[in-house]
Amino acid sequence: MDARAPSGTPSLEEQRGRVRTREEQPAQVRQGLGRSPEGQSQNNPGEAVTDPERIQEHSPSNFAGGQHFFEYLLVVSLKKKNLGDDYEPTITYQFPKRENLLRGQQEEENRLLRAIPLFCFPDGNEWAPLTEYPRETFSFVLTNVDGSRKIGYCRRLLPAGPGPQLPKVYCIISCIGCFGLFSKILDEVEKRHQISMAVIYPFMQGLREAAFPAPGKTVTLKSFIPDSGTEFISLTRPLDSHLEHVDFSVLLHCLHLEQIIQIFASAVLERKIIFLAEGLSTLSQCIHAAAALLYPFSWAHTYIPVVPESLLATVCCPTPFMVGVQMRFLQEVMDSPMEEVLLVNLCEGTFLLSVGDEKDILPPKLQDDILDSLGQGINELKTSEQINEHVSGPFVQFFVKTVGHYASYIKREASGQGHFQERSFCKAVTSKTKRRFVKKFVKTQLFSLFIQEAEKSRNPPAGYFQKKILEYEEQKKQKKSRDCEVKAVVSRSV
Repeated sequence: MDARAPSGTPSLEEQRGRVRTREEQPAQVRQGLGRSPEGQSQNNPGEAVTDPERIQEHSPSNFAGGQHFFEYLLVVSLKKKNLGDDYEPTITYQFPKRENLLRGQQEEENRLLRAIPLFCFPDGNEWAPLTEYPRETFSFVLTNVDGSRKIGYCRRLLPAGPGPQLPKVYCIISCIGCFGLFSKILDEVEKRHQISMAVIYPFMQGLREAAFPAPGKTVTLKSFIPDSGTEFISLTRPLDSHLEHVDFSVLLHCLHLEQIIQIFASAVLERKIIFLAEGLSTLSQCIHAAAALLYPFSWAHTYIPVVPESLLATVCCPTPFMVGVQMRFLQEVMDSPMEEVLLVNLCEGTFLLSVGDEKDILPPKLQDDILDSLGQGINELKTSEQINEHVSGPFVQFFVKTVGHYASYIKREASGQGHFQERSFCKAVTSKTKRRFVKKFVKTQLFSLFIQEAEKSRNPPAGYFQKKILEYEEQKKQKKSRDCEVKAVVSRSV
């Protein structure tokens, strides 16, 4: 089944006059995963699919609180195939077990559970028992065609026990994007699994019954551990929810500030970007960080934080993508037919391939502003929240200065439906270099999806971006007032 846009909404390809055929997609990517029944289109029930390559949500983190923390906790283990020496990832534990499902619901669950092991062990089936293995925390995203998503939060490690062991993965499937919070939950799951699988159940049951907290709020769970007694576990959601799904520190560690800006510039123009790294954690965190730089816009194309070996043909797609590939597959990537791609080596902090114009995409002055803001006091930051705010701020400010005036150029009918005046909007940008960039940016799906939502709403959303727009407009008013006062003083003195 082909991926479709939400019911009543033109597909992204149609918006730009470009339809990707099934033949253009890798065969593996075309194998859709079942979507949840509550997300089905009423016009075409059962036709929609969950697709690991598409991410269409307009906001990365728009959960007000109150919903369940997770849908499943899974343990994925390696089991030897009947023939040969290869291993196959298999779900060996599932909580909760869902019973009495309707036929369509059961088929959807089966498709989902068949797909998840592939993303828990994306590095292939050639394994051998190990005595040492560094634990890794990473994530993957499965997105329904209606924009709803499921995130897999994974912890991969060697189980406790004597002698060589095969690694296994704890995987929490949730609709909520909050990586720091789920990392802490995985810590608790891992601690209990070292005692007994039976100890995990009451903890996860308590978590499942708890409501997900609103931004800045805390939920406290009571949990009993044998030989340790009763523990109280506090899970606090960050106050600034637009950054709760990301951690920029790994990206800063791997790349120079100038390189991060060039990646941002490539993403803004919706180009093909491949990240290479040894570790799953590094890949996962860096690609989420790169996508988060686009706030308040959302990447609307192929998006796979860690590409499984069987989906490596994704890098041959003719359409934009942002993907992470393990370094062990570098040769396969380099041998693939690719055009105009930015290939980022996170291990060495270098670009292996580039288009060549990445430094010239953004207006020069605004590019310098981003670099200056990022560099100021960056070594004094201590907490992840401070780092996130410091890194995200200059990129948000870039969009404020280039397209923050969008709301003034949406004309509304009596019904409230808005119509964006693109030509007038671009003309309102006085700087030639800014206008040149804006004319390109308004043609992207990033901007198109954002404007579609704005046209539907009578008032600009009262979010972080709107707050920064209002602050910027107030600063301009104050500056204009000060300039007038200076001119008045000068004229009187003359």
